[in-house]
Amino acid sequence: MATFSVNAQRFDPYKNFKFKILFDGTNAVAAVQKVSGLKKTTEMIEWREAGNSSIVRKMPGRTSYQPITCEAGVTHDTAFEDWANLVNKFTGLKGGTSEMNLGGEVLNKSYRKDIKIQLLNEQGNVVLSYKVHRAWVSEYQAMPDLDANGKAVAITSCKIEHEGFERDTSVKEPKET
Repeated sequence: MATFSVNAQRFDPYKNFKFKILFDGTNAVAAVQKVSGLKKTTEMIEWREAGNSSIVRKMPGRTSYQPITCEAGVTHDTAFEDWANLVNKFTGLKGGTSEMNLGGEVLNKSYRKDIKIQLLNEQGNVVLSYKVHRAWVSEYQAMPDLDANGKAVAITSCKIEHEGFERDTSVKEPKET
């Protein structure tokens, strides 16, 4: 059964330029300018019955989730960098040499985070929110290419792997004036 909107006067879809990324439910990441879409794909499995092999049946198989790519302006907010460093923790400089976990094993079990991606309306109210489960950074770019003749903002980026997402149904459509 269809449910009808609280805001019957809104005919236009929401715009995609106002949004937030929240870590641990409350901490917003500064200067995020771009987030790729949330996408999942379910494999299709074909099978035939032994007594009726002329008909091909189809059923769902495994579901995979596409990574999320985030881009943010370079600021003093180290949220992405700190998170990326939890996977293969860089331990800093000791006696002039750097130490790093080069064996590929994860040193810190807290590298996975649940994050929220919130879409805001023009007034800044949250209109949609998605919870992304067990996310972790698989690729991180700390500094962009630098160009003395350029005019662009310096952008950092990270690729976030995850184990699924779901819409936060507690977020209700706000009334607009």
